[in-house]
Amino acid sequence: MRVLMVGDVVGKPGRQLTLELVPRLTAEYAVDFVIVNGENAAGGVGITPDIADVMLQGGIDVVTLGNHAWGKREIFPYLDEEPRLLRPANYPPGVPGQGYGIYSCAAGLVGVVSLQGRTFMDPVDDPFRAIDRILETLRRKTAVICVDFHGEATSEKQAFAWYVDGRVSVVAGTHTHIQTADERILTEGTAYLTDLGMTGPIDSVIGMRCDIVIPRFTSLLPARFEVADGEAQLCAALIDIDDISGHATAIRRVQVPGHVVNRSYS
Repeated sequence: MRVLMVGDVVGKPGRQLTLELVPRLTAEYAVDFVIVNGENAAGGVGITPDIADVMLQGGIDVVTLGNHAWGKREIFPYLDEEPRLLRPANYPPGVPGQGYGIYSCAAGLVGVVSLQGRTFMDPVDDPFRAIDRILETLRRKTAVICVDFHGEATSEKQAFAWYVDGRVSVVAGTHTHIQTADERILTEGTAYLTDLGMTGPIDSVIGMRCDIVIPRFTSLLPARFEVADGEAQLCAALIDIDDISGHATAIRRVQVPGHVVNRSYS
């Protein structure tokens, strides 16, 4: 089985490029299943039901979220209605939505888990304990399990990957918007990449307009960030997984530049 995991989609430039390139990459690389992190899809913060619908109808099988899962209040009821949109599983009990699921594709069943780190992030429940509980359920039905670990600290992401090595197929980090160059297969068969990177405008500060972000650093005054315009780039990873063992056999980073997108901050 071949899985494509796409890094944080930022605003309209990221959405347009994702919808343009995912079908092309799926055909070109014979992808069986597509997972996209969409927590920055709506103007850089959160996601809306309309945007989620378009993404899920555009060749994407599952959309994962992160610390901006609650960025748009209208998404709350949608999270309970749409099992293909996952917020982090280690949020407290009783919040809308779910954090993991099992999905079918032509190549078989795929388990997908969304988790959020705790280091330099808002307080959430322990992702290490959470994954132990989740795997008790998922591994009864499928050996192919893909984890989007949304976290700031590289050390926490690496520690988590070693913790689940051999028990999940891939741990792909998101959140920092900078693609790392450390893709590898760990000793027990789990594919790992510290961060998938960002799908959004290249000439930006992690997707936001430079002329707004820089004064925030130089003056410390608050500013309302806006998604940048211009040429966008898709960042992702392709992971080959043995259907029987669930172990990864290959992981490859992907970077695809796109076209110039006119400014529109929706």
